[in-house]
Amino acid sequence: MKNSVHIKYLIANEQDMLWGLTVNTVGYQHIDPHTPYPPQNHPTRYLFSTQKGRVLEECQLIYITQGRGTFVSSSQKKTEIKAGNMFLLFPGEWHTYSPDPSTGWNEYWIGFKGVNIDSRIQNGFFNMHKPIFNVGSREDIVQLYMRAISVAKEQTTGFQQMLAGILNHLLGIAYSQDKYAAFEDMKVTNQINKAKMIMFENFHTDITPESVANQVFMSYSWFRRIFKQYTGLSPHQYIQELRVQKSKELLTNTMLTSQEIAFEVGFENPDYFCTAFKKMTGASPIKYREFTQGKNL
Repeated sequence: MKNSVHIKYLIANEQDMLWGLTVNTVGYQHIDPHTPYPPQNHPTRYLFSTQKGRVLEECQLIYITQGRGTFVSSSQKKTEIKAGNMFLLFPGEWHTYSPDPSTGWNEYWIGFKGVNIDSRIQNGFFNMHKPIFNVGSREDIVQLYMRAISVAKEQTTGFQQMLAGILNHLLGIAYSQDKYAAFEDMKVTNQINKAKMIMFENFHTDITPESVANQVFMSYSWFRRIFKQYTGLSPHQYIQELRVQKSKELLTNTMLTSQEIAFEVGFENPDYFCTAFKKMTGASPIKYREFTQGKNL
C-alpha cells in the first residue's frame, strides 16, 4: 500500500443530500516515527497545527491501526490513542490529535455530514464527551475504509449512496463494538447472552424474568438493569417482543384463531394478548392478519 491516499472535495448534489449522509473526504496515511505531523502531503483543507488545533464543518471518523498518540477536544481531556481505537471528530468542536513521535501511526479517515448523523448525535448515539471507541484491530474495518477509498476514486453514478452505506457500517461497528467492550469489562456478556437464549427457547411457556435471572446466577435487580442496558428492553419487554414476533408469523402463515395463537405463544389471557399486540404493533391481531394475508386489498 502507498504511504498515503487522500481523496478530498468529493461532490454531493442536492439529491445526494436527501439520502441523509454524504462523504467529502476519505483516505489513509502512514506516519513514520520522528516525522512531521501532519505531513506535507496532507490535504490543504485539513492541514492544522497540532499545537493550535482546528475546528471542522463536518464529522470525521478516524481509525488507528498501528502506533499510538494523543487526542484532545473541547469536550474530551487529553487521552491516549492506541492501535485499535477509533475517534469521532464533531462539527464545530475544537480538537487536536497527533501520533507519538517515537512510534508514528497508521490512520484511516472518512469525513461526512448529513441529517442522519445529526439525528444520531441529537439522540445520544454519539456524544462529544465520549468520542473514542475501542473497536480493536480488525481487518474488516480496514477493508471497509479501503472499499470507501476505491469507490471515491471511481466516482461512478450513485457513489455517494455507496459511500453512505460503507460509512453506516463503520459507524455501526464503532457504536456496537465499543458498547459490547464495556459489557465485556463487567464480565456479564455470557450471562446476558445465555439469558436471551433461555427466553428465546421458552417464551411460549410461563417463563418469568425472575426465573431467568436465577438461571444465570444474577440478582433480579442487577439482571434487569444490565439486561436493559445491553438490549434496550427490560427482560419482561424482551419476552413480550418474542411472543408478539411469533404471533405475527402465526397470524400471517396459519389460520389459527387469536385465542389459539395467544396460548401458543405464551399468553395466558387472549384478551391481554390482543391488548398487548395492538399496543406493540398499532393494529389488532385481526387487522394485522387481514393486512398480511392481503384480505384488505
